[in-house]
Amino acid sequence: MTRMTRSVCIVGGGAAGWLTAGLLAARRSSPDGSGLKVTLIESEQIGIIGVGEGTWPTMRNTLKKIGISETQFVRRCNASFKQGAKFARWRTGAADDFYYHPLVLPEGFPTVDLAPYWNAASLEDPAAPSFSDAVCFQEFLCENHRAPKLISSPEFGGIANYAYHLDAHLFAELVREHCVERLGVKHVLDDVTEVERAECGDIAAIVGQRTGRLEADLFVDCTGFASRLLGDALEVPFVDCSDVLFIDRALAVQVPYESEDSPVVSHTVSTGQKHGWIWDIGLKNRRGVGYVYSSSHAQGDDVEAELAAYVGPKFDCLTTREIRIRAGHRAQFWKHNCVAVGMSAGFLEPLEASALVMIELSADYIAAMLPATRSGMDVVAARYNEITQYRWDRVIEFLKLHYVLSERNDTAFWRDNRDPASIPQRLIDQLELWRYNSPSELDFSSSHEMFPAASYQYVLFGMGFKMDADMQRHALRDPVAAQLAFERNAMLKRQWVPKLPTTRDLLNKLEQYEFQKI
Repeated sequence: MTRMTRSVCIVGGGAAGWLTAGLLAARRSSPDGSGLKVTLIESEQIGIIGVGEGTWPTMRNTLKKIGISETQFVRRCNASFKQGAKFARWRTGAADDFYYHPLVLPEGFPTVDLAPYWNAASLEDPAAPSFSDAVCFQEFLCENHRAPKLISSPEFGGIANYAYHLDAHLFAELVREHCVERLGVKHVLDDVTEVERAECGDIAAIVGQRTGRLEADLFVDCTGFASRLLGDALEVPFVDCSDVLFIDRALAVQVPYESEDSPVVSHTVSTGQKHGWIWDIGLKNRRGVGYVYSSSHAQGDDVEAELAAYVGPKFDCLTTREIRIRAGHRAQFWKHNCVAVGMSAGFLEPLEASALVMIELSADYIAAMLPATRSGMDVVAARYNEITQYRWDRVIEFLKLHYVLSERNDTAFWRDNRDPASIPQRLIDQLELWRYNSPSELDFSSSHEMFPAASYQYVLFGMGFKMDADMQRHALRDPVAAQLAFERNAMLKRQWVPKLPTTRDLLNKLEQYEFQKI
């Protein structure tokens, strides 16, 4: 008789475990108990790696699916709004070296491609506006400390596209509470001591130290870097990517604001250093700051000195935490009746906040495509593995893109990142094509792309990439439409900077008022 899929056991909590539980329960469970039974077991001994997290705009839709209001989320998680990333000192290392990767698409994109027009103008005038400033009004919002929405905006909607900065500990607590109290997820606090295998190779049960055997039809491994189920029990090997992405350490610290009225920056600030880069994420109540670096290029004392110089005099009073990073992913992500989500599936580095979005995409796929029977699970698993591998490959290429275009020669870290032996061949080929044609949707034709063509444009041209001046003239096909798009972008700056509140003002208003319910 074909075994029906009636129960899921998630091993491990944190954002990976509880988002997976929430999406599964919201979509598959039922009030009368006849739907999918979701159980999450986690240890009280294992903490969350929470340093101030950045998300993608996808988190807005994820929260809606689970049923958590935006007002509640922002209040409970000391969250703020993220409008993209500002990359400082990545190109030349100079004090005035920066560019933006905003979350708003270039004006008119993709109908009108402003890249060749901007490229032509910048070749004629080195003092021309940056690419992101010329084609998108969001850089101007960020530089003027403006929020992406008004207090009168509806929940999850705004004037400019946005994501969030959040406290990972508080976020996991909020989603856990919602899953248990509203969605019927069973929560078990226990340490897993054993993983039992069935003759067919499936996981038959996990054994808790106090609660004993727990059987399920599908097991979700959210045990972090340990990968207790997929890696250890099912022996799926780890694919090391440190030959492409060199970062393997992070030194993190929580930095208090100077005062309650200090500005809250509504974008992630990523500042290039000698041996890596520093993230700076503004929450409502503090900043999350950390130096990610390559231990093969730097000693810990040198890194701490650079981090101290960045943070300032208060650094000596703060507690730092070292985080070890193993860049890579599992060779398979779903094997037999076990699928890994989060760090148990893989991790690269914090650049571009890809970790949380991979959790969202994975959990959403599992919830949507959960097979009705065990006999259909291998087919779903094969498709999931193909899609997930594609996504990991694209993230690796996009992260590497930030490094290969740098002109910095001050340390081996930056020089080694430009070594062709460390660059994926697909990225090398794309860079050659983009000398003559700016990145377009035709370069990224899969429905499972991680970053749109516009994101590649922002990084390429922000890092000083120049298209071939003679070959690009064929792309200047509609100068009237391009000029209208540039003018509309200028108009949006004039229109919204005076009207939008600062991020701090908006967060303060949320203490008393709520966003409009959808």
